[in-house]
Amino acid sequence: MQQVKNRQFPWWLTSLLVVVVMIIITSMAEHVTSQPTDRNSTLMRYYCSMYKGTMFKGMNEIYFFSNLNTTLSGLRRQLTTQRYATVRTLFNGEPVWGHAQCRGYLSLPDCLNCFDYAVDQIKVCGAGNGATAIFTDCEVRYENRNFATEVAGYRGVTICDKVPETTEFQKAGKKLLLDLQIATPKTSDFYALSTRQVANGNATIYAIAQCNPNITQSVCSKCLKMRSDSLHDCLPAISGRATGDGCFMRYSRTPFFRQNQTTDISSLILDGETFKSFIIQGVVGGVSFILVVLAFFLWYGRLKTRGTYKQELKGTVTYRYKDLQLATNNFSEKNIIGKGGFGEVFKAVLNDNKAVAVKKLKIRYGREKIGFENEILLTSQIRHRNLLHLLGWSSEESELLLVLEYMPNGSLDTFLWGAKKGALNWKQRYEIILGIARGLAHLHKEFHVKIVHRDIKSSNILLDDNFQPKIADFGLARFQQEDQSHVITKFAGTLGYTAPEYVLHGVLSDKVDTFSFGIVILEIISGQKCTYSKFDGSSTQCLLEQAWKLYEHKNHIKLVDETMDDHEYEDEHVMKIIEIALLCTQSPASKRPTMSQVVSMLLNISTQEERQISKPIFIDHNTKIDIKSS
Repeated sequence: MQQVKNRQFPWWLTSLLVVVVMIIITSMAEHVTSQPTDRNSTLMRYYCSMYKGTMFKGMNEIYFFSNLNTTLSGLRRQLTTQRYATVRTLFNGEPVWGHAQCRGYLSLPDCLNCFDYAVDQIKVCGAGNGATAIFTDCEVRYENRNFATEVAGYRGVTICDKVPETTEFQKAGKKLLLDLQIATPKTSDFYALSTRQVANGNATIYAIAQCNPNITQSVCSKCLKMRSDSLHDCLPAISGRATGDGCFMRYSRTPFFRQNQTTDISSLILDGETFKSFIIQGVVGGVSFILVVLAFFLWYGRLKTRGTYKQELKGTVTYRYKDLQLATNNFSEKNIIGKGGFGEVFKAVLNDNKAVAVKKLKIRYGREKIGFENEILLTSQIRHRNLLHLLGWSSEESELLLVLEYMPNGSLDTFLWGAKKGALNWKQRYEIILGIARGLAHLHKEFHVKIVHRDIKSSNILLDDNFQPKIADFGLARFQQEDQSHVITKFAGTLGYTAPEYVLHGVLSDKVDTFSFGIVILEIISGQKCTYSKFDGSSTQCLLEQAWKLYEHKNHIKLVDETMDDHEYEDEHVMKIIEIALLCTQSPASKRPTMSQVVSMLLNISTQEERQISKPIFIDHNTKIDIKSS
């Protein structure tokens, strides 16, 4: 190792060389016009990521390049059967995210040839921790960070031919691009090919619009609008190409796909008035959301008044910091009953001898303040027997305190693998599973707005005197509009409990909670933690993987916690609930049931129909991930 290290150039010289190469290649890409017809030669964008590259501090070059090779191999393997691929490889703390996409008109062999060519070109980036190469027919990108949450269309490049056409050609081209912009986000695979005859002439215009399938419909629409607008500036040139993060458009007088590959977009095109109405509704909706947010912060500002108890929304009150300090014995360590990502939780006894839980948080980062505000906004309005109630709060200077119901039995995890392991019988476990499902169903469907918790896990399930569960810790919760199937956001949660589409691509929906619930079911039944299971003395497989293998062999009853008396439950009943857990952990997310459906299944175990269950995707801290987007 030392000999290899001594042969390297000084880091500053390596950095300078790579930057120079990057500038040269970028300048070449900016001046591309028409190029040879070889599919692999039309370069549109080339970029080497230089932030925190291996020549800088903090990265292990050997592990990074090993993971990069694994990621690129995984991308190529996926492209043998489809035209879009995403992979993440994580080993020894050097993650590499990868993305590759071919245009829909390419054959799979042509797609692989284009990919191989692009990979060969990005080798010039050397020890940089990321690279992007976009050609007319394909694109490849890798980074040591998750770039799926970036704003689509942000980095745009447009290439126009220099040869002009007629005014009629320009009109027909603009209309065709507009039609594709509207229709493509409505297709199942965000991809459309179409042609248009030019009036008063024999010319035909060929065009394509394509988005990455892992972005939302609205993001695809916005991205294509930017690309379409840029291509309008190309016209009346005989051809043009436009690309940005997330989408691609191209038009040409010369055919670049076969006539039998075209998409019928006539039924997907909105007329002008309907489209205008759609835009107006979007603007009104956006303004309404902003007004709601502003109203909340104005309301929140009024809460920061000192004084004794002051009645606020839905029975919650504002507490004085000094009163809570006294009730917790000055926040003594002896009073700590829990710790989480947003602060410590203390037991407090108020003047009326009522026991409450006080969650203490100091504002150090913006994320913590947002988390605190989330809990106030959400839990002050939620009333359900399986959701933890907010009693009040205190906000004085830098101290932020939530006053919550006190749960004498603590968190569920202590009964599964903690100090109280083995104390729960089967009836209690079943009631806990059903109660969690009811709480989530209320958040997703029965509340006046859909709420995605994002951090369902056993340590966030608290138990009251009667061992009834209450879902706690809404610091990561997010609103979701009813008309949205999902949103794209940065990952926040706990690995092992989180759905693969959210971990890998930031795709968040209520089905992320469904996946987490399925994992919690397996933990409740097995008494094992999802990421540290050992069933045969030597296996280190994650709990989900072990459950699936037992299910495949029709032997999933072996998953049951050995501390339970086997005379207190029926095998068939337990096995059906394990199958519900596996239904909840399927991928893609669309295969998972809603939480309302889960409640119905749990209440009707004896009449539950046989359902086909797909193999889950297994993710844990040590897994090399090679996965398709869901």
